[in-house]
Amino acid sequence: MGDRVFTFAGLVYPHSLEGILSHHDFVVGIYTLLITLLILLFARIATSKMQLVPNGIQNIYEALLRGIVDFSRDIVGEEVARKYFPLAATIGFMVLFANLIGIIPGFESPSSSLSFTLVLALVVFFYYHFEGIKSQGVVNYFKHFAGPVWWLAPLMLPVEIISHFSRIISLSFRLFGNIKGDDMFLLIMLMLAPWVVPVIPFAILTFMAFLQAFVFMILTYVYLHGAVMVDSDH
Repeated sequence: MGDRVFTFAGLVYPHSLEGILSHHDFVVGIYTLLITLLILLFARIATSKMQLVPNGIQNIYEALLRGIVDFSRDIVGEEVARKYFPLAATIGFMVLFANLIGIIPGFESPSSSLSFTLVLALVVFFYYHFEGIKSQGVVNYFKHFAGPVWWLAPLMLPVEIISHFSRIISLSFRLFGNIKGDDMFLLIMLMLAPWVVPVIPFAILTFMAFLQAFVFMILTYVYLHGAVMVDSDH
């Protein structure tokens, strides 16, 4: 369906890429690059004229960043919240901008593509294992997979392995499914009532864009916390 829906990026799809890169993958790639540039641009504007009493976009960014730290601190603690803030906040902004851009007619959410969400999920998956191993050591980290007592190891080990790999599916498919559904909802609304600006649907989709970005970011924090803060009673 992505090949049949009009997008501005689709207008510049070079036919020389046929057989190498599909039309939909090209569109998703263009909009991923676009949201990356937008994030960098807004960050640059927000920090170009730093003021002690912030206003404008600096005020918005400081409120968002402060809110992320304050909320995550209540869930994973001060140390983890601040240490992994760069990664979690970057992923949060990537997902947020990817979700929001799809609300604009003529644009498509990169997060409505499984390729985009799967890459983010894999980044989180490998990074939290890397941090867990670095923090606990290889033996101690994987020892927790076997459970609290040795005779439960044959049962707990496969369960833990499946549980961790299921996080990739959970992160990628949750975001992909929700945003794909939102895009379909918006498309249907615009087809049914193209002469009316569907204010309520746009408001709902905007709320969902923030919610899904928030969920992805918090799960990133939770997985990191579980990897680096494991104790002997886990």
